[in-house]
Amino acid sequence: MPAPALTCPARCGAPPAAADKAPLSKSLLLVPGALSVLLALLVPHCQRFFVYDLQAVKDDFQIWRFICGRIICLDLKDTFCSSLLIYNFRIFERRYGSRKFASFLLGSWVLSAGLDLILVEAVRYSFGFSAAPSLPSGFLAPVFALFVPFYCSIPRVQVAQILGPLSITNKTLIYILGLQLFTSGSYIWIVAISGLISGLCYHSRMLQVDQVLCVPGWMARLFSCTLEPIFSSSEPTAEARVGMGATVDIQRQQRMEQLDRQLMLSQFAQARRQRQQQGGIINWNRLFPPLRQRRNTNYQDGRRSEQPASPPLEVSEEQVARLMEMGFSRGDALEALRASNNDLNVATNFLLQH
Repeated sequence: MPAPALTCPARCGAPPAAADKAPLSKSLLLVPGALSVLLALLVPHCQRFFVYDLQAVKDDFQIWRFICGRIICLDLKDTFCSSLLIYNFRIFERRYGSRKFASFLLGSWVLSAGLDLILVEAVRYSFGFSAAPSLPSGFLAPVFALFVPFYCSIPRVQVAQILGPLSITNKTLIYILGLQLFTSGSYIWIVAISGLISGLCYHSRMLQVDQVLCVPGWMARLFSCTLEPIFSSSEPTAEARVGMGATVDIQRQQRMEQLDRQLMLSQFAQARRQRQQQGGIINWNRLFPPLRQRRNTNYQDGRRSEQPASPPLEVSEEQVARLMEMGFSRGDALEALRASNNDLNVATNFLLQH
């Protein structure tokens, strides 16, 4: 049965536990990069076999260049930028599973090959000059294609604000890396445009390409048995490291925040199981309050219990809209934001992991 495209996990099953180790992303990060360095330093005379020469494809019918010329980067700058982007895009393999991630890469890789030829011919007929016979080599088009689900699925969280309306978000660095890769060569914009178009077609399931260009189940099981033991690593520990040089108060605050999130996740999982057993709507208000609030409550005198209950927390409509864009209902988004004290990251983790 074909694997669906990269869509919101609210509409599809949870990824397997092995996807948390991202074996496919690690293999794409290590193997092509090592081969690129090997070709550049040790066997440069073999680089001619990995040139993405569209003129040779069209005139001499060297179809094999569609494969060899679109796997290994001959430019080390492109290798470095694409490796960093693949490392950051491993979140999709962890979220949707290795098979869906591999199907997206395969579909965008195949579609972009035909789009490269179309764009080169369109440039020649529209502007009256021929583009370079050779385009930049490497696994570049699928990397650009991953910007489509990255833009559509990953929420934008502001980190800092500079120069008035300009702001730095959690996605700024990824876009800067993509811009660096986009400007690394004269004709790489053709590969970038074909990658973006193929990613858009696959992500939107245009003409049901996600059902045609997908990784078969037997192949996914085969690579799971071969790649996973080699490239998988142990899952990160539940306790994150504290930044070096932090004071005792900062360390204590970070520990409290981490315990808050773990407590909220465990309570949400319990409420979810109760809803599956009994039916009905999750009562998010029964989740434990954050530890900081309980700590502050302990320092209050007995008169606090006589005070009336506080009004419900105001929820940002912008954050509700972002969660709804990911496919969650408005009710679940509102309750998740209230339970997480308007923390978009915690609310997203609630809805994605459960």
